[in-house]
Formats: sequence, C-alpha cells, structure tokens
Amino acid sequence: MARLIREGDGEGYFGSRVESYDPIQNMKLVGYTPMIGCCLKVGTVTAGMFSSRDWWMTTPITEIISEDEQEIRFKTKNSIYRLIK
Repeated sequence: MARLIREGDGEGYFGSRVESYDPIQNMKLVGYTPMIGCCLKVGTVTAGMFSSRDWWMTTPITEIISEDEQEIRFKTKNSIYRLIK
C-alpha cells in the first residue's frame, strides 16, 4: 500500500493503486514511479465507484527532489509531496 502526503498540511491519500498520468498524451501508466510532466494518482482499485474521495491526484510533477527505496519526494507547480511505498 502506498501513501501520498502533501508537505505543509499533511493532506493526501493512500491505496494499493498508483498511476502516473501524462495529461499531454492522455495516457496513464500503472506503477510507483513519479515522472516529470506527469500527474500522480493514488487510490483504491475501485476508485470512483463508492465515494468521491477514494483517490488523490497531483498536478504535473516539475522536479524529483529525492528518492530511495522507501520514499520519493517530488515537487509540483505549487506543492511538495512524499510518496511512501
């Protein structure tokens, strides 16, 4: 299970599904890898079926700040996030 946390206010979400979404090519990639230019979506496998809040998606990623086996820190246009694997 992955956890996405926005630094500053601690908001975010957790779930077993992690997707990188390329808004320019309208394409999603399933996996734990945040990519520059893509949005990152974290949620449940049944996202959208039972609740309006069962996933969280960032704005496009502008910078990967740090990365190790347990955590990736990255920056979007207006926030810094931690993805904990």
